Amino acid sequence: MGPMVLTQLATGLSVLAGAVLVKSVMDQKPMAGPFSRCPTCNGTGRVNCLCSRWSDGDVGCRTCAGSGRMACSSCGGSGTGRPLPVRISARPPSNGSF
Repeated sequence: MGPMVLTQLATGLSVLAGAVLVKSVMDQKPMAGPFSRCPTCNGTGRVNCLCSRWSDGDVGCRTCAGSGRMACSSCGGSGTGRPLPVRISARPPSNGSF
């Protein structure tokens, strides 16, 4: 083996080792911050589309654009289990009449 092949081999192995290291860190502490992974989609933000659940083998609809996967309804596609902010406004009743 020449020096060029050994250099390429060493570079490839170091990239692979770096990818394994990053994956192990991400599995232990996701970048989602203080929010945990969504339990419905396991942090991917995507779930199986209804067209793939109820079809006879063909996959594809407007919701999933033919991929068979749609945005998770629990996390809104973010992959995190954070609560969605909701603003509630209430008005006092006018003179006791409905």
